[in-house]
Amino acid sequence: MLVKIPMEEIARLASLVLEAASFAVILLAATISTVVFLAQAWREGLVTNYRDYRANLGRGILIGLELLIAADIIKSVVIDPTLDSMLVLGGIVVIRTFLSISLEVEINGHWPWETTRLARAAQKSAEQ
Repeated sequence: MLVKIPMEEIARLASLVLEAASFAVILLAATISTVVFLAQAWREGLVTNYRDYRANLGRGILIGLELLIAADIIKSVVIDPTLDSMLVLGGIVVIRTFLSISLEVEINGHWPWETTRLARAAQKSAEQ
């Protein structure tokens, strides 16, 4: 016998799972990044490993933010598809996109769209 589960309940559960996964990813990334940083700092010093620590921590936060955006999209589109919820979703996506770009610049040291230019410059210098 098949049990029919309303789509709204599936969406609510999926949203909760994504939010929990986001929390877990950020917590795990912070823990692993800190443990690795402390181990390397013990051997090589704080200053030499600080940039790698921030980059690793930033990557974990970026993944967590992406999962949170997915959860918010599901909540806004499936569970509560009103104009107000769509406007809130738009604001959340804009803020999180700004945070993602800021973290990416912090991690890589350049704008995301400069990757292609930097790759071409590296390829040209390798060919010469």
